[in-house]
Amino acid sequence: MTGRLLLADLNAKSRNWALTPEGERRLRDEAPPGWRIHFVRETTSSDGDGPPRPGDEVTNAIRDAEVYAGFGIPRPLFLEGARLRWIHSAAAGVGSALYPEMVASDVLFTNSAGIHAIPIAEYVVAGVLHFLRGLDFAIDQQRRAEWSKTPFVREDAVLREMDSVHALVVGVGGLGGETAKRLTALGARCTGVRRRVSAGVPEGFARVVGLDALDAELPHHDVIVLAAPLTEETNGLLTAARLDLLPRSAIVVNVARGAMLDEDALAERIASGRLRGAVLDVFREEPLASTSPLWQLRQVLVTPHVSPVSPGRFWPRQLDLLIDNWHRYVKGEPLKNLVDKSAGY
Repeated sequence: MTGRLLLADLNAKSRNWALTPEGERRLRDEAPPGWRIHFVRETTSSDGDGPPRPGDEVTNAIRDAEVYAGFGIPRPLFLEGARLRWIHSAAAGVGSALYPEMVASDVLFTNSAGIHAIPIAEYVVAGVLHFLRGLDFAIDQQRRAEWSKTPFVREDAVLREMDSVHALVVGVGGLGGETAKRLTALGARCTGVRRRVSAGVPEGFARVVGLDALDAELPHHDVIVLAAPLTEETNGLLTAARLDLLPRSAIVVNVARGAMLDEDALAERIASGRLRGAVLDVFREEPLASTSPLWQLRQVLVTPHVSPVSPGRFWPRQLDLLIDNWHRYVKGEPLKNLVDKSAGY
């Protein structure tokens, strides 16, 4: 067959993430002249940073592909794609795709950072309000059919308003930025943590500091949101020692990657009353083991990695990015969301 080939490996097992028939039509209609598309019918995984080992259909098809669009790209598939010049991931995380061959290659690699920013930011706000307004007490009492105002009206009640919150948002990109805008709009004061402080202070943040200032900032913030990519610098970032720097009123939120947080230390400190609570959508191992103490703690809100879910909104946003970048690629223009392979995001 003639023409340049884009391989669309987007038939996710989870139907919420699978490319829709409307999306297929849009890709066909807006393809640059001279291009053809192979839509892979084998199902793939949209979990984490990408799928496990690829099937036969996609393995054979990628040998002729110039562009690959999938949920990350597994190493065996990359090695088969000798003609690849650009890879686009419909996921934001890229850690599992940065194997040595990918990093050493001149293949362009873009991701979907920012696509999920709005639903995840709204999830963060909901989780923080859950604890600020004592809804964990309300749910606990409802299960026991218990009518008691005591946890809400006692002298040491933990109820608070958002304008009393100082939030530390680790990662000030699309996700961290949308989170800060919403928290700030409700009255919180947000400090951002980023690798390049010289890049300025984005909307929603009162100030921005570097990762080297994290220990100094933790005692002064009662909400900490992990919203950064997983890199060598952020892996294991929130250690037991750093959790001990937080005030007792602190709420820990993780919507980034489970490996950034010491979950065992967090569970111990919440169980002892050392910290107010935690909102966790990502974990070191997923699914979260049934034996994890996090399940049993009233002060922990556990969700099964669903903060990005926004039915009907993902593919329009995703295709806006992919199609725009496709036309940029053809014209030789800079691509949006180009991954810095050396930095890890």
